[in-house]
Amino acid sequence: MGVRVKLLLLLLSLPTSLPVLANSRFNMTPGVTDISRQVYDLHMTILLICVVIGILVFGAMFWAIIHHRKSKGAKAAQFHESTRVEILWTLIPFLILIAMAVPATRTLIAMEDPSQSDLTVQITGSQWKWHYRYFDQGVEFYSLLATLPQEINGSLSKAGNYLLEVDRPLVLPTDRKIRFLITSDDVIHSWWVPAFAVKKDAIPGFINEAWTRINTPGMYRGQCAELCGKDHAFMPIVVDAREPEQFAQWLAQTKTRQAEAKAAEQALAAMEMTRDELMSLGEQVYLRSCAACHQAGGEGLPGAFPALKGSELILQDRAAHIDVVLHGKAGTAMQNFDKQLALKELAAVITYERNAWGNDTGDLVQPGDIAAARQGQ
Repeated sequence: MGVRVKLLLLLLSLPTSLPVLANSRFNMTPGVTDISRQVYDLHMTILLICVVIGILVFGAMFWAIIHHRKSKGAKAAQFHESTRVEILWTLIPFLILIAMAVPATRTLIAMEDPSQSDLTVQITGSQWKWHYRYFDQGVEFYSLLATLPQEINGSLSKAGNYLLEVDRPLVLPTDRKIRFLITSDDVIHSWWVPAFAVKKDAIPGFINEAWTRINTPGMYRGQCAELCGKDHAFMPIVVDAREPEQFAQWLAQTKTRQAEAKAAEQALAAMEMTRDELMSLGEQVYLRSCAACHQAGGEGLPGAFPALKGSELILQDRAAHIDVVLHGKAGTAMQNFDKQLALKELAAVITYERNAWGNDTGDLVQPGDIAAARQGQ
């Protein structure tokens, strides 16, 4: 079989192989929403147009190279301006672009229309976790990476959803239009779930909108898609899509649990914890929530995160120490932990920081001190 025949067969086989390539893991996925399928169909349509253009252009080029080569005695034609050719090579690409722009514009307009939603969820990114708040429902929570540290450092084998598991997934109903309000507490993040065709930047001081309507129940995973700091890779997204009736049950149960937790926390304000209890719990909270920045030994990272070991603020200003843990520090990566940690955990971690690594202030911060600081007393 000649080279020309093989080349021709290869070019002709490309369009027939597209259905196989469409189902490849290297391609986009159709997703589980109408918009995601529109995006997928648009992608495949434009890909097919590009393949056809490539076949025609390269086919004509190779045909000209082979049939008009010098060894066959061909001589280059000499010609100059041709109004007809110039009109054709301007008009044909213009029509192709219009054919691509019409469905693309229709899809983009649909993607940017969050109106008439059934549920609104505020999504706030922070280093390195997501906070979800259901508008008008009184439900909010943080969603953190659930992959074990031993899997990350290699001492345990990695699970199937390595770095894509969280302690609390975002629970959403199917067959309902859900509006997302996306923002950030610190740096730019990006909330990205491929199955929904939703990818929006979370920018401090701005609110971006997106929406979805999930057709099929299930667990859907995504990640932060904007480089946001050293633990960017540890900021997964998990969405648990449930039937509307199951979602309503979950929402009612979550409201009840959060109300009970709030009442129990208020009762803690009067309790007195021992030093051993505070230090033991404080160490656990510190290693889970603080050590990533300030390091396990409290030495911090010079130029990035201040040392807590020997810190003047910790050693000399108890009220300021409580305030910065509760409310964070503007203009820095220090987040507010008021809503992230329970009353007892806040008291314990502050006590631990004030008495670990040789700080030895002797101060015991009790849950009642945190409750008073919250009220500005």
